[in-house]
Amino acid sequence: MRIVIAGGHGQIALRLERLLAARGDEVAGIIRNPEHSDELRRLGAEPVVLDLESASVEEVAQRLEGADAAVFAAGAGPGSGVGRKETVDKAAAVLFADAAVRAGVRRFVIVSSMGADPAHEGDEIFDVYLRAKGEADAYVRGLDALDWTIVRPGQLTNDAGTGLIRLEARTGRGPVPRDDVAAVLAELVDTPATAGLTLELISGPAPVSVAVKSVAGN
Repeated sequence: MRIVIAGGHGQIALRLERLLAARGDEVAGIIRNPEHSDELRRLGAEPVVLDLESASVEEVAQRLEGADAAVFAAGAGPGSGVGRKETVDKAAAVLFADAAVRAGVRRFVIVSSMGADPAHEGDEIFDVYLRAKGEADAYVRGLDALDWTIVRPGQLTNDAGTGLIRLEARTGRGPVPRDDVAAVLAELVDTPATAGLTLELISGPAPVSVAVKSVAGN
């Protein structure tokens, strides 16, 4: 498969690129900073330098041509202000989804957040973040041209992955290592039977492949 990842230098994306390249997939990571290119190459991924906050749908669609799947793993990051929650967590996700439609890439996986909700109330930065992610999710759900899956991880940690998770429509809150989130994403891009599902993800009792097959109805 050829898989294009938005937010290619993010903590989850870097792990995902390594996993996909190791299993033989062709991986491209969209990055804003060209200085990150060598790091992606070392992981086996092709760096694609493009700023999703200023690019057009046509420009992004060109980078998606020929891909079998697209993964939105970009994020403004915890140190960013309200404005970038709108321009990255919402607008860039919408742009990437529209570009996937234009490029004819049906399989689309988006990394959201537990608690994301377009009706979430509050004016703190995290409130704005949850609302932006919720609005992006709602937009993606409305695109019939995409076979989308939305993943909403719990509290992200840098602990070593265990390969054991809970992946369900509702899991309740809990932590999950970024290693395991990446492993789930790698499995999901290969499992189109999960299309149309919004899934919460935390650490749990089931091996990744078993959990994904379970939600896919297998």
